[in-house]
Amino acid sequence: MAALLGTVFPVTFTGHNQLPAKFPSRRRIVVKSSTSSDERQILFNRIAPVYDNLNDLLSLGQHRIWKNMSVSWSGARRGDKVLDLCCGSGDLAFLLSEKVGPSGKVMSLDFSSEQLAVAASRQKLRGRSCYKCIEWIEGDATDLPFDDCEFDAITMGYGLRNVVGRDRAMREMYRVLKPGSRVSILDFNKSDQSVTTFMQVLVFLTRRCGCLICEFMFPKANNLLGGFGYCKDWMIDNVVVPVATLYNLAKEYEYLKYSINGYLTGEELEALAMEAGFSSARHYEISGGFMGNLVAVR
Repeated sequence: MAALLGTVFPVTFTGHNQLPAKFPSRRRIVVKSSTSSDERQILFNRIAPVYDNLNDLLSLGQHRIWKNMSVSWSGARRGDKVLDLCCGSGDLAFLLSEKVGPSGKVMSLDFSSEQLAVAASRQKLRGRSCYKCIEWIEGDATDLPFDDCEFDAITMGYGLRNVVGRDRAMREMYRVLKPGSRVSILDFNKSDQSVTTFMQVLVFLTRRCGCLICEFMFPKANNLLGGFGYCKDWMIDNVVVPVATLYNLAKEYEYLKYSINGYLTGEELEALAMEAGFSSARHYEISGGFMGNLVAVR
């Protein structure tokens, strides 16, 4: 499976920390002037009703592939008790429940009551018995209501980037994870090589959208001096925000520029995990570097 994913979406890693030999193959919104957890919570509650539809539209459906990869990297197995942090509307939690089965347990935590309500309503519409093993919890990723060494695996999708106090959240994940188990954290990839990342985004969009769309979206693509910063900001301003405007959520989605600009590179994420106590940490670039996934082992 890993080989197949690596063929379709090449996977690379940064840094030198190595994982054990048997390594298989939030969502917290930010706006320019928002620094408190309460402000971000309000924003996520507002976007909850249309969050899934916008994810499908803006990622061209690719977010489902990325989430499957992240869950696979977590190492979750049948019968495990696992944790999904910043679970939002529940995509990773549902995937985890399929991994652990009816005999397992998925604890899904988010600070947005509206996102959790959407997740619970989605759960009711799903008939498979494994989905009944999911429990939705309103809580804080920096102060988890769980015992030490409680979970066999942890996932977090698009959450760490927007958590106030990433170091505390990482230490909490280390605390509640069992020794030898993994945390898998999916988010946008922030490269410190701006020109390289700029070209990676162009390649991704060319494959998914076609050359004509890319030529329209990036009229200055031949000028590499702007790098990823120009490319990314232009795409958010001229694609993401106009689409969000259709849902009357333009201001809420303007946060992307600021949260991505303020996020960590792959090497910085590895360092953050190691400082929290993890024995190894490895950051993978997927979809040509458009997304990234940190895997850390306690």
